[in-house]
Amino acid sequence: MMQSTMQDWPLTITALFRHGARVYADSSVATFEDDGVRRASFAQVAERVERLAAALQRLGIEPGDRVATFCWNTQEHLEAYLAVPSMGAVLHALNLRLFPEQLAFVINHAGDKVIIVDDSLAPLLAKVKDQLKTVEHLIIVGDGEAAELGDGCLRYEELLAAEQPGFVWPEIDERSAAAMCYTTGTTGDPKGVVYSHRSEYLHALTECSSSALGISERDRILPIAPMFHANAWGLPYSGWLAGADFLMPGRFLQAEPLCRMIKAERPTFAGAVPTIWGEILRYADANEVDLRSLRMVMCGGASVPRALVEKLEERHGVRITQAWGMTETSPMASIACPPKSCQPHEEIDWRLKSGRIVPGVELRIVDDGKVLDWDGQTVGEIQVRGPWITARYHGADYPDRFDEGWLRTGDVGTVDARGYIQITDRTKDVIKSGGEWISSVELENEIMAHPHVIEAAVIGVPDERWDERPLACVVLNENSATTPDELCAFLESRVARWWVPERWTFIPEIPKTSVGKFDKKVLRARREAGALEIVHVQ
Repeated sequence: MMQSTMQDWPLTITALFRHGARVYADSSVATFEDDGVRRASFAQVAERVERLAAALQRLGIEPGDRVATFCWNTQEHLEAYLAVPSMGAVLHALNLRLFPEQLAFVINHAGDKVIIVDDSLAPLLAKVKDQLKTVEHLIIVGDGEAAELGDGCLRYEELLAAEQPGFVWPEIDERSAAAMCYTTGTTGDPKGVVYSHRSEYLHALTECSSSALGISERDRILPIAPMFHANAWGLPYSGWLAGADFLMPGRFLQAEPLCRMIKAERPTFAGAVPTIWGEILRYADANEVDLRSLRMVMCGGASVPRALVEKLEERHGVRITQAWGMTETSPMASIACPPKSCQPHEEIDWRLKSGRIVPGVELRIVDDGKVLDWDGQTVGEIQVRGPWITARYHGADYPDRFDEGWLRTGDVGTVDARGYIQITDRTKDVIKSGGEWISSVELENEIMAHPHVIEAAVIGVPDERWDERPLACVVLNENSATTPDELCAFLESRVARWWVPERWTFIPEIPKTSVGKFDKKVLRARREAGALEIVHVQ
């Protein structure tokens, strides 16, 4: 067989870092703080990345060791994203919103040796400090008090100041571990996903391509989704590789400060879950804001309601594009960019799909072991594989999550001949009523199309006649007197008649998971405990 004469150059975070630092030295990173905006060029950030690597090496961090972050979206967090993998260690971004017992579990399970923590988050980490078995050093970012963590803490800026730039980066096998994230643990313990250098590099290249996000030097990225959520959606690496400016929101993740940032800094690209964009819409409708600089808003983590997409575009010129993925897919698996044959009046329909599979990802849908056709109609479980799709979990076997090399995503849906996915539910959330399936996701989106509904989550509940029926859990606008009968009448022209729920409950807020998704297991537990006041409609 003829052999290639091409250079076998490793695809590593180190190579990605060097490219961004050298070619885009004048691109910038802005971090929002209490008293204003702190700015640094890529060249300045790159020098600090070298100092951080030297400091970690002096603390005894070796290739393969885990360095955790417990931070907001800031310049320092980006520095860790670049420094830790480039020196051969493994970056572990910790979820700020985990319960203490889950946080302690993932730190111990990963074997973290160092934790870099923002000073404002010290009280949260202090709750589990005495349970940590492998942590040798805590590094505090910021000048604030961190007395809760004890006297042995180190200061980030002091460590960097003691080092010199010019760190000698080691040669790294592209297949070695670069970073890791844990799933949010909706069932059982959180599961660790380890990303290789090769997978991160290829994922970044795909996000930069016009078939996906089209990120370039002309972009200004506002990463609202937390950097602990699903590998930061890949944005630290794709943005750095392309030379895009970063606008880091820090802890200011509410609608009012986000709208001020957008008006002042003119980002072109932003990513966040639907609940954040719903809050921004409500704030923008009530205040004078300017969101028109955004060329693309990537929305993921949950299905995006049509009403949200239409209102943001019609009232504020914001184009939401839905994406689909998960911690196990690094996370991008699909992006809902309309096809070339799309007519203007069809664009929203296409952007509301779960997405078209991106280059590098293979997909199939399966039902009872049978691989189904890509006909846009047949429903099955979505399975994926590819160079940035996990093949196993860290330190634990979950054979039921894999099928002959394919990742079983747990999402149920269809795929058409052109590779467009439409997720209809999670396998654990579909409602089987009288032998037929009801999509809780589709039903939720139609309920949220009502002008007086802020949020809606649908769960299945036992029914003597039909085995299972939907219970609609609804959050109404303040002072709204909308009744279940009115909502039923609203739904009758939008969904099949037998989908319309007979059971309704009005609650002040839909419980959320640590990454902003509707937490239906909490709603199920409340119903079983009799804590929901349910209204029955005839």
